[in-house]
Amino acid sequence: MKEITQNRIDKLNRMFESYAMVAEGTDVYVCDMRYNYSRWSKSAVELYGLESEYIYAAGDVWEGYIHPEDRGIYRESIDELFSSGEGKHDIQYRVRDVSGKYYTCTCRGIVLKDDNDEPEYFVGMIRNHSVNESVDNITGLRNQNGFFQDVHRYLKSHVPIKIVMYGSTNYTRINDIFGYDFGTRIFQHIIRFMLDHDAGKGDLYRLDGVKVAMISRDATIEELEKNYESYRERAATAFEFEGEQVKLNINAGAISVDSFDVDVDTILSCLIHAYQESKYTKQGGFCFFDTGLRKNGIDELERINRIRKCVANGCRNFVIYYQPILDAKSENLVGAEALIRWIDDDGSLVMPNDFIPVLESDALFPELGEWILRHSMEECLGILDTCPDFVLNINLSYAQLQQLNFLSVVNKAIEEAGFPPENLCLEITERCRLLDHNMLKDLSGKLRNKGIKIAIDDFGTGFSSLELLQELPIDVLKIDRQFVKDIVSDEKQSSLVKLVNKLAGIFGAITCAEGVETVEMRDTLRGCKVDKMQGYLYSKPIPMDTFADKYLK
Repeated sequence: MKEITQNRIDKLNRMFESYAMVAEGTDVYVCDMRYNYSRWSKSAVELYGLESEYIYAAGDVWEGYIHPEDRGIYRESIDELFSSGEGKHDIQYRVRDVSGKYYTCTCRGIVLKDDNDEPEYFVGMIRNHSVNESVDNITGLRNQNGFFQDVHRYLKSHVPIKIVMYGSTNYTRINDIFGYDFGTRIFQHIIRFMLDHDAGKGDLYRLDGVKVAMISRDATIEELEKNYESYRERAATAFEFEGEQVKLNINAGAISVDSFDVDVDTILSCLIHAYQESKYTKQGGFCFFDTGLRKNGIDELERINRIRKCVANGCRNFVIYYQPILDAKSENLVGAEALIRWIDDDGSLVMPNDFIPVLESDALFPELGEWILRHSMEECLGILDTCPDFVLNINLSYAQLQQLNFLSVVNKAIEEAGFPPENLCLEITERCRLLDHNMLKDLSGKLRNKGIKIAIDDFGTGFSSLELLQELPIDVLKIDRQFVKDIVSDEKQSSLVKLVNKLAGIFGAITCAEGVETVEMRDTLRGCKVDKMQGYLYSKPIPMDTFADKYLK
């Protein structure tokens, strides 16, 4: 094969760049027919796993990516063009991407001749129909489907990437004030600004709602954070758009992906977790998901990936531990709180704080929540023979309560376990307070009508505890450990606990103090008239067989 000269390569590049400028939504290739040397779009190289942008005998190479059943029509068309130097190439066939999946493509090409009417170049464009279905009509960006496809491609190609998710806290209010059409136009304006500002930093994608993601192969996390802070500084001041003053509150979460044996869904869950940290706890500050190594040498992203797979596989490797709840006066067993654990490959227990905050934003989480409900009720059913007044406490997650079928799930779990609803107490956790209060009130009322008790967990933390106590039918206030840890020496804490008891009495509820660790704390809390206690003074969370041996014999 004759080696192409540098002058011909330079001419090939000029032609390629000219066609690439107008080839929106397609992958361009240009072949110098005299040397059978081609240049292909970088996006095609990444999508299909080609060896390089520059390829000798590209027609033969490309044929290897085409579905075996379609190679005949492809070869017939190419042979005709190269032998005659006449006509057009316009066919459809299936092509394999880097992950091994086939997609339908339309390929069109034409032969360009020199001044002597001799074939010189073959120029073509390949349109991958699945890619074009992944474009957002409003912004022109790749949509969430395209985002998933591209991240999957990077994982298969072992290409390290950084991803940032951007969003706004007050965009719904902008729509409410100025109208949906105005909101759409300002979103388009923001995207145009980001495309200009972020040129060369990475590729932008529109996700759900007004969330935008950037995938970068070259920028560092520090550079992406600095870039975001420039956005944040600009958004902090109202700007004029179509005669209206507009101000945006923005958030950003980021993740660095250099582990490739993970699912795209896992990456998205971790990214959403970082974004929500920015939105709910960091007042819009840039939040980075830490994928650092743990003690067993597995990084956090890989571990979350393995935990997700266990959820999908029937909640394998999950266990329930139980922390006893005792009557404050008699110290008799009156209940237990069910607490999830996961067993790692090395046999160590992984605490819920290491995975629940991430999985709460995952589509798989309701499946885990249902398993916790059913499994803990099944394990605790036998306790009722010895302690008929025993109450099982189970934490509810933000994700569970958002499910339209939540009440049906609870009813089904109770029915399958054969557990009396009056012996069940569901705890509303901190994140649940972000939900619409009318919806929470409706759900709580329906649960209580079945005899199920409702508790507010970590009472006193957050900003909405008192409001929830006033609006919802609450049976138990669980006093957070931070309000009792110094109660022996701090009179303010004891006064606060007494006040909580009075509040509970006003609304017909009882109190349970968490984090009771010493006899002195117990005695002080008794003096504050709390109704129930739990903590390490009595027991750390333990598996059911240990729990039964300790309290039921």
